[in-house]
Amino acid sequence: MVKETQVLIIGASISGLASAASLKKRGIAYSIIEKQQQVVPAWRNHYERLHLHTSKKLSGLPYRSFDRSIPLYPSRQQVVDYLTGYQKEFEIHPDFNTEALSVRKQGDDWITETSSHTYQSKYVVVATGPFGKPKPIHFKGMETFPGKILHSYGYKTGKDFKGQKVLVVGFGNSACEIAIDLFEQGATPSMSVRSAVNVVPRDIFGIPILQLALLMNFLPPRLADKMNAPLIRLLVGDITRLGLRKPPYGPLEQIEKHGAAPVLDIGTIALIRKGHIAIRRDLDHIQHKTVHFDDGSHDNFDAIVAGIGYYRDYADIIEVEHARFDDLKVSLDKQKYFGKDGLYFCGFWISPTGQIREIARDAQKIARDISRKIMS
Repeated sequence: MVKETQVLIIGASISGLASAASLKKRGIAYSIIEKQQQVVPAWRNHYERLHLHTSKKLSGLPYRSFDRSIPLYPSRQQVVDYLTGYQKEFEIHPDFNTEALSVRKQGDDWITETSSHTYQSKYVVVATGPFGKPKPIHFKGMETFPGKILHSYGYKTGKDFKGQKVLVVGFGNSACEIAIDLFEQGATPSMSVRSAVNVVPRDIFGIPILQLALLMNFLPPRLADKMNAPLIRLLVGDITRLGLRKPPYGPLEQIEKHGAAPVLDIGTIALIRKGHIAIRRDLDHIQHKTVHFDDGSHDNFDAIVAGIGYYRDYADIIEVEHARFDDLKVSLDKQKYFGKDGLYFCGFWISPTGQIREIARDAQKIARDISRKIMS
């Protein structure tokens, strides 16, 4: 069965919902598919303690802000409620349990094969996000470990580890909040840190740091980092004294170079200073309950949470030149292939001024471009 539509949106999470609402506002017909059975499945499945690390003022989708009663940094459930309400308000009805298997150009149209139907459309908006599938866990000797080893994607609450010594592998935003949650729920967390890290305060004198980043967005990242460095050092302190290493560049340049956000500190550093969270070196190998680190030290643990991130799987199904995917490392305004042949990507660039804010802006730009092409 072939379903024809003007625009096909792949993914019904934040980017997909924003794209659907933006198209609807312009009167453009679309279909939207989602491989899970609900909208925003990732947010529904995240760990319980999760809060937005960006303020609600910079995290609203097009045409609808967070309610005034919601705190500045909404909880996971408050975000889910906001997005579910957004879906209802804009009458977004995805085809659920429908996974895109391949996307290819055929004449003037795009043919998208899915697990349910074939879609034929003039335009395709890929809204699956830059983080597709959890990276597989591979630690030497992990098969000998008697306790639980799980990816951060499967972590729900520190209550499951009360009274246990838990090693969190990684030092990204999720890993840092999971370590806090473990401590608060009665576990004894340690963090294995392989790479050098940039850590910035979530707020500066009560103002969300991303709001301040907007004021410096016109500066080259290296210059902005240099100007911000003294204040960040004053507020965060010298993290090298805590066993962490700093890269030779600042947080904004890190985003530009690697497409990875710095750690927005929400209390992890204070807990490390107080000795509540131990910092260990990179994991070398596991031998039963004992984890050996690359500096020769070792310790026993009851469980391991791997905050090792996700890999980007969107390139596997889309039959276009690879340069299209390299293009996603920069903002939409700087992309060479933006909208070429009717193919768009929403929400893939990691923005220094907030991912959800960028998604909202991208969705409207994409809808505007599609509308212009339809009218021309």
